[in-house]
Amino acid sequence: MATSRSSSSTDEVTLLEVGRIDKPHGVRGDVVVSLITTETSRVAVGSVLQAGDRELVVVASRPHQHRFVVTFEGVYGREGAEAIAGRVLRAEPFDDDDPEDLWVHHLIGSAVIEPDGTERGRVESVQDNPASDLLVLDTGALVPLRFLVERDSLGRLVVDVPAGLFELLDDD
Repeated sequence: MATSRSSSSTDEVTLLEVGRIDKPHGVRGDVVVSLITTETSRVAVGSVLQAGDRELVVVASRPHQHRFVVTFEGVYGREGAEAIAGRVLRAEPFDDDDPEDLWVHHLIGSAVIEPDGTERGRVESVQDNPASDLLVLDTGALVPLRFLVERDSLGRLVVDVPAGLFELLDDD
């Protein structure tokens, strides 16, 4: 994950991957953007996104075939759009004061335990899966997110999985 200095602070801010510039759209500098978040406000007018070493400000955006056609400030003509095609888009995390909300970046590195306190590993990543997103643990275990019961006061993720799920991995 990339880090960047916030313009209003000297503290480092971790930027989250929110999407990708797929390709140019037309000849005026518009691009097609695919988001990897459900937060479509990431491409709202005025949003600031980081694309490599370049900061991009959204000046126009509209839905287009499950993606978005976006106009960025300072990107002109098809050549300008081609120059930024393929870049990953990153943004600062939203300020979220609701302790009930869990974001993927909150899960990474968290210890995973069963209700009886048995430790099962740490979350390395979250894998997209049609049935249920999966917690990928450093032990190799995959835990469906739907079995997450709570995040305890120590920041550990308590999971209540069907009997035998972790033992399947131990048998290999």
